[in-house]
Amino acid sequence: MVRKKITKGRVKKTFALLFLLGIVAVGLLWQQYQAFADKSLVLDSQERILSVESGDGFHDVLRKLRDLGVYQGNDLEWKALAKQMKVASHLQVGDYAITSGLSPRSILQRLEDGDIIQRKFALIDGWNIRDLRKALKNTAHIKHVTDELNDAELMAKLGADGVHPEGRFLPETYLYSRGTSDLDLLQRAYKGMQDALAEAWNNRQDGLPLTSPDELLTLASIVEKETGAAEERPMIAGVFIRRLNSGMRLQTDPTVIYGIGSAYDGNIRKKDLQTDTPYNTYTRDGLPPTPIAMPGKPALEAAAQPADGDAVFFVARGDGSGRHVFSKDLSDHNAAVRQYLKNTR
Repeated sequence: MVRKKITKGRVKKTFALLFLLGIVAVGLLWQQYQAFADKSLVLDSQERILSVESGDGFHDVLRKLRDLGVYQGNDLEWKALAKQMKVASHLQVGDYAITSGLSPRSILQRLEDGDIIQRKFALIDGWNIRDLRKALKNTAHIKHVTDELNDAELMAKLGADGVHPEGRFLPETYLYSRGTSDLDLLQRAYKGMQDALAEAWNNRQDGLPLTSPDELLTLASIVEKETGAAEERPMIAGVFIRRLNSGMRLQTDPTVIYGIGSAYDGNIRKKDLQTDTPYNTYTRDGLPPTPIAMPGKPALEAAAQPADGDAVFFVARGDGSGRHVFSKDLSDHNAAVRQYLKNTR
């Protein structure tokens, strides 16, 4: 009987010891796990890019982290952390920036939040459709689905079948992530211009010699190309409005240049001013048939709210400021032209 009691006592003590050791072991493992989860990466200054592709599983992400040299701990710890954070089941496609100081937990949090790298595409005021399409073609990290489309096919894809593409895209900086299509960027820029044009048209001055939003867009495109100093946009728009009201021709060089097209070599000659095209405002009355560039919001606003005044001529100062001399009669204008020629010799 004594032996049985001693044996039972030893078993209880052994079990208690093993239980205690188990608790200690679990505690140590938990501490190790927590240390892994929150240990900051020590990298050089160069940013690593983790690219999560469509169809990637969590094992693919771990492999890519190893390839990038930002892997620490072991697969079991990473998988446990991902399960705890509920990341592994819904990875978000995109590029993620991995930098020094991030921990496994913060890396997975970025994957959970879809905190992907946002890149920028700048559509510049005054670009024409050729400039825009060339810039898109040279933009990295987007899907190029419009390269083989002509302008008419492109506009049809945008739901604007039969609409001339010139001037139809709003100059802005557009954010995009890897895998965004060029068509998506164009759709946003097209919608942006529709909204901006509608706002400018609705807020236009009374009595403008413009019969439609498209005519406002065309005038704004000319103002955009003629403006060298931003504050002069309303003044330049005012000159063109007064010319339209009085029946004078616009006689603006940028429309002539647009009519020359890709043959333009950087110089505009007397014969160019005399050669009739639909865009030659020296030989034709009124506005050209389409915009000649993509005007920004300030140019749209200037065309809709031109400055008052009596000037019907303007010429560049030629002093590098981008500003112009505005005149109300031809003799003053000719004097300003002579001064311009003197300044540029």
